[in-house]
Amino acid sequence: MARPAPEPQNGGVADGLRVEAATLARLLGEWTGSAPALPHALAGSIGELLTVGVLADRAVLPSQRVLAAALGVSRGTVAEAYDILRANEQLLTRRGAGSQLRRPRPLTGTSSPSDGRLASFTGHGSSAVDLSSGALPGLPMVHEAIARLDLGAELGTDGYHPAGLPRLRAAIAAQHTADGLPTDAGQILVTNGSQQAVWLLAHTIVDPGDEVVVEEPTYRGALEAFRSGGASLLAVPVRDDGLDPHLLDRHLTRHRPRLVYCQPAAHNPTGITLSSGARRALADVLDRHGVLTVEDTSSADLVLDGRGRRTALAHLLPADRTLSVGTTSKLLWGGLRIGWLRGDPALVARLTEAKKAIDLGAAVIDQLLAADLLSRTAEARERRRATLLDRLARTEEILRGRRPGWTWRTPAGGTGLWIDAGEDTLALAERARRHDVLLAAGPAFSAFNGFGHHLRLPFWHPAERLLEALDRLDR
Repeated sequence: MARPAPEPQNGGVADGLRVEAATLARLLGEWTGSAPALPHALAGSIGELLTVGVLADRAVLPSQRVLAAALGVSRGTVAEAYDILRANEQLLTRRGAGSQLRRPRPLTGTSSPSDGRLASFTGHGSSAVDLSSGALPGLPMVHEAIARLDLGAELGTDGYHPAGLPRLRAAIAAQHTADGLPTDAGQILVTNGSQQAVWLLAHTIVDPGDEVVVEEPTYRGALEAFRSGGASLLAVPVRDDGLDPHLLDRHLTRHRPRLVYCQPAAHNPTGITLSSGARRALADVLDRHGVLTVEDTSSADLVLDGRGRRTALAHLLPADRTLSVGTTSKLLWGGLRIGWLRGDPALVARLTEAKKAIDLGAAVIDQLLAADLLSRTAEARERRRATLLDRLARTEEILRGRRPGWTWRTPAGGTGLWIDAGEDTLALAERARRHDVLLAAGPAFSAFNGFGHHLRLPFWHPAERLLEALDRLDR
């Protein structure tokens, strides 16, 4: 079966490309509140995506029936919205060619397109119950570190550390070493969160048209980063015990991908953590094919099964063919925007030069806080584990009573349940949005808009917040 063409480098949908209903539903975000009538709201939101360049001139929209099912509205609503777009000269329908967007005037201004993922992060400061993000609130130790923060000699410098504050790079290297992966500071590049780390890889290591192997499903931010870099995605299914090494072996035999991106511990969104045997089998396949491996350990601090943090995949592979992504955001606080890449010093130097084109270094204050807090990693892990296990048990208890048709495997790590809801979750997410509940539907985590019956539901929220969301959905 032919693989869909990659999305263009600006992250939008290219001209001439048929827009999948799942993709359009994600890009639309909270479209129902933009006008008093649904057809006008839908037409206005699609027109705005066209105007700012997320949807390109001549992109082909889904059929009325398919889009109506994805959005959970009547076909008549979509038909009327398309009529409004045609009246505004933003849509041209031809027999056999479908409904094709058109931009009657040149694009002006400097508006940036939405990435389709952050559209869901709109619940803060509103009445919405936001169940779309797995990000955790900050630990009390973060507040304590802020209170004792001392800029000291740093105020006497220009504050620019492109590769990262030396003190922080040393602290990250020391933590890797303590976790069983010998590391020195020269192997570390500090980034503004792990998302920037993945973005750097996608735009520095990967050239447009390069093939990249990803898990199916996988972290949605990584999908967007690789797509925006022009990569062609090759998906390998994640089974109950993790990434399928046999299918990966077949992919690597038939193709020559630029890199393999994987999450062996506390996989996002499934929560799967590879056993030592599965980790060894995966490493054997990767080593045999000599492919560059990117191991995303962003959630690896949140392993819940009692066996502690796993030995890094990088420990089993040649140093010059492995890159690791890490962050403080999952363990400590999402507002502490410190991530990093660990790899061969020559590759780290190359990525540092590329990073200079984006910024001259992460915020010094954030880096000092992270350096301080890394010394308390063991304590932070145990605190998170205790809280998450308690919340996980309560969330599962509630869902078994309130949603007996939903199924899931208890995760071995992370902050979310990967749920098979037994229904179209894009439509479910649209219905939920109208009740001020934000959900993350499965297609957002798929390379090719799969998992249409799945959703990723965070389990860390207090029980009353989950109950409030379910009450709203049941109205």
